[in-house]
Amino acid sequence: MLKVLQLASAFIGVIVGAGFASGQEILQYFTSFGLLGTVGAVVSTALFAYLGMVLMQVGSRMKTVSHRDAIYEISGKRIGTVIDYIIIFTLFGVGVVMIAGAGSNLSQQFGFPYFVGTTVLTLLILLSGLVNVGRFVAIIGSITPFLALIFIMLAIYSIFTQDSTYASLNTTALAQPTTLPNWFVSSVNYVSFNLAVGASMALVMGGAERNEKIAKWGGFAGGLGIGILIMLSHLAIFSKIESVEGYDMPMLQLANELSPVLGFIMSIVLFGMIFSTGASMFFSFSARFFEVGTSKFKSFLLITLVVGYALSYIGFTDLVGKFYPLIGYLGLFLIGALIVAFVRIKRGTI
Repeated sequence: MLKVLQLASAFIGVIVGAGFASGQEILQYFTSFGLLGTVGAVVSTALFAYLGMVLMQVGSRMKTVSHRDAIYEISGKRIGTVIDYIIIFTLFGVGVVMIAGAGSNLSQQFGFPYFVGTTVLTLLILLSGLVNVGRFVAIIGSITPFLALIFIMLAIYSIFTQDSTYASLNTTALAQPTTLPNWFVSSVNYVSFNLAVGASMALVMGGAERNEKIAKWGGFAGGLGIGILIMLSHLAIFSKIESVEGYDMPMLQLANELSPVLGFIMSIVLFGMIFSTGASMFFSFSARFFEVGTSKFKSFLLITLVVGYALSYIGFTDLVGKFYPLIGYLGLFLIGALIVAFVRIKRGTI
């Protein structure tokens, strides 16, 4: 049971990144559909649990050490190539969104000009890439459990201090902008997007666990845990939608409403997560083309960061609204491959 919980925690850590923690993803994917967004959260929970189970089980059975090998094995060369490039594209895109998120974070919390956050984060990622402080990035990534605790506190606070009717909250929620057509497509797209981001690490984590049953149930429990966090975040934002609408980072605004001290702490924690996620994305993207630590890797990282920095000025909210759904639609290739893999596992052909 302990190993299952450890794997579940690791899986949650891979999926729950800075975009999730800000609340902007939850606002656009779930809360913008009002009460039906709650149904969407339930659908996403079921999909995360099922697909998390499949990912980890496939990784364990194939003893995966690289996502490329597993993807090509379960989907063939042509589809495998498509999925591989989708994952590469996702790494760069999410890195750009993190730079934008850094600008929004410091601007919303401290009133700094947008360029301060984007510039600071870009320089931090570049510096960490040049001096290879991967352990520092890993340490910051370990704050995910602390953030989950804050989420639970904010959800309890928001639900029990709600002072508007559900009808009023629903009307305000439905007025929030989103590029997704309806709650069902949105819930599936959200799972697809997140798996495109986390599949690589999840497969490798599963490959490190020789006991297939432990890997399987670890993935299931992790997916279930992600669903619970989605539900908590959605209910928190929905209950206070009239207070947080218009903010790039709704969960940060909720924290400030509960306590300015908590808001300050969450802002720092969130910036740390943004750095951890952004560095991981840009490092993984660059490592896909050049060996880590080489002069070519460092030069490529610099060029990539310059391009990413320029693109970040599209804005955090707009990038989440436009880029994430695109990745979600592309990620359906991966979901299809996983479903086929599950059938093949049952037949014993993997």
